[in-house]
Amino acid sequence: MNLFDLSLKYNGFPIKEANRTFNEIKQLNETELLNHIELQKKTIVKYHLEHNSFYNSITKNTNVDNWNSLPVLTKTDLQQPLDNRLSSGYTKNICHVSKTSGSSGTPFIFAKDKFSHALTWSVFKHRYSWFNLDLNTSKQARFYGIPLNKKGYYKERLKDFLANRFRFSVFDLSNKQLEKNLIKFSKTRFDYINGYTSAIVQFAKFLQEKNIVLKTVCPNLKVCIVTSEMLFENDRDLLEKQFGIPVVNEYGSAELGLIAFQNPDDEWQVNNEDLYVEILDEQNNILPYGEIGRVVVTALYNKAHPFIRYDLGDIGMLSKKSTLQKPILEKLVGRTSDIATLPSGKKAAGLTFYYVTKTIIEDNSTVKEFIIDQQKIDTFKVSYVAKHELTKQKKLEIEEAFLKYLEPDLNVVFEIKKELKRSKSGKLKQFTSYV
Repeated sequence: MNLFDLSLKYNGFPIKEANRTFNEIKQLNETELLNHIELQKKTIVKYHLEHNSFYNSITKNTNVDNWNSLPVLTKTDLQQPLDNRLSSGYTKNICHVSKTSGSSGTPFIFAKDKFSHALTWSVFKHRYSWFNLDLNTSKQARFYGIPLNKKGYYKERLKDFLANRFRFSVFDLSNKQLEKNLIKFSKTRFDYINGYTSAIVQFAKFLQEKNIVLKTVCPNLKVCIVTSEMLFENDRDLLEKQFGIPVVNEYGSAELGLIAFQNPDDEWQVNNEDLYVEILDEQNNILPYGEIGRVVVTALYNKAHPFIRYDLGDIGMLSKKSTLQKPILEKLVGRTSDIATLPSGKKAAGLTFYYVTKTIIEDNSTVKEFIIDQQKIDTFKVSYVAKHELTKQKKLEIEEAFLKYLEPDLNVVFEIKKELKRSKSGKLKQFTSYV
């Protein structure tokens, strides 16, 4: 039974039409695809210039015929009432309306017209099929947050039922709860795991302690898809070892859908069917393949709300091997808000600190997880969950790594905790600068 497709259709999302459009795009050769993308870029800009007063107001004194001169939208630009940003003819009642996760620190409510939202699901269905998954029939073990208020809770549970998935809590990662999770896997024919990286890694560490490979408990498992948080190579190795299945990295956002998805050749393939992805420098110039910059995305079909040259707040790089038909995201190195400024004036991505510390801490199996906060320009706090406090020698090694990879005279403080604070959605923000 195609329950997932039926639920979309029942809620007014034209999934058949979206699937047809998606398949037509996939049939285009390189020249046809180039023409299609350029036409769709012009079409969506023209539509919002004619029907969206918000977009009109920010494009004044701009040569709208020159793509590179179009303004780059930021999340701050969109932090105003949704009614101000909707295109004429669209209301909240006839759109898919949701809220960004807020992981960037600037959450806002957004809208997608129903065809655009259906097309997003067509992209997901296609990518999941690379790993023999069918959203209509494959059972998902979902590691996500869930609203704690009654209305939101039961709404998500209903969506889980219609999407053929079971949701595991990411708010309780105690051994007692993880033991219950293991029992559920032993009794359910799950096809795949999907969810927040940090919570799934904690489950894998629990299995490692018990010397259990999950596929021996749940033989039907095919793949693990991690999303919303960074996946480090040693975490990937741990997941593949303890789950006994391939691990796939997914990159997306609530407001845009799927941006990139790891293909069977282990490449992070960018969605070029309903999105247009650019990498820009600080002056909004388009960077060539192989250079790191800001990830800026255009939703090519969303008529309800403009996401045209929208700065996600992420920093990444497209591979030199990229082609129009197969763009590859080679690196995703964090958020622009995760950049730390050091006393010397040097800047470092937040992931630098995480890599330095993680490499050393991972040798100590008592540490379950940790985060790093920049409290002052020269002071960094490492908060961690562990069975025992880090030894003086281990702390000294971490301090020396800060010196080696960053610069001298940085203060590193440590705090052991029973648990780390997660966002309301259940995500774990791995680095935060308060400077």
